[in-house]
Amino acid sequence: MSNILANGWTAVPLDPSKLFGGKPYRNIPTFLKMSDIVWPSDDALVGEMQAYAKEHLSPEIYNHSMRVYYFATTILKQQFPEFASTLSPSTLALTCLLHDLGATAANMAATNMSFEFYGGIQALHVLEAAGATPDQAAAVCECVIRHQDLGAEGSITLLGQLVQLATIYDNVSEHPYVAGIDAIIHEETREAVVAMFPRRGWLGCFAEAVTEEMRRKPWCHTTHIPGFADKIMGNKLMQQYE
Repeated sequence: MSNILANGWTAVPLDPSKLFGGKPYRNIPTFLKMSDIVWPSDDALVGEMQAYAKEHLSPEIYNHSMRVYYFATTILKQQFPEFASTLSPSTLALTCLLHDLGATAANMAATNMSFEFYGGIQALHVLEAAGATPDQAAAVCECVIRHQDLGAEGSITLLGQLVQLATIYDNVSEHPYVAGIDAIIHEETREAVVAMFPRRGWLGCFAEAVTEEMRRKPWCHTTHIPGFADKIMGNKLMQQYE
């Protein structure tokens, strides 16, 4: 299988409204049972990185990362089914596990770089050391770096778009270019995912992290999302699960 397909390098518009034609989705979301979302536990690299994530991420970040995988896989299966059989579940899982690696307290304090950029570099090094292929490690790195790179022009990888959609759904449940993005996941699917990986006050945790980053690093990339911390705390869809 082509690395382009397996590692999610297919170019898609950065602005998801260009994919959804003015709607919050391409296809009406339906309930997806958790048993229909396969976690690639048979991949030794995924197992190693899952153990790494549990060791280095807070429980709140870890659960968020797992929710992102389940939401991203749901979006892939229901909104981009033409890629569901070719995108590697392992590459998606590795990306989700490591996408907020730069947001840990230790990594925030380790550098003046924006957290997504440093996290992407750290993910690249960790994956290379663990034996990931260069292309898979690069795909994860690029996605981690760009996972908050919201914009109206240009392109992004399919992997990057999936992770952007899943993270913004879990964090804010709104999108600057797509009205009604909170409808992209069926309610029963959302509740099943949250039941598996409880939120543990995630909104407050993440809002505090981005606020602290902007205080310490007023040049950081997070500043390009206006009022981000307030948007996180104002996430009415997810407040009921906090």
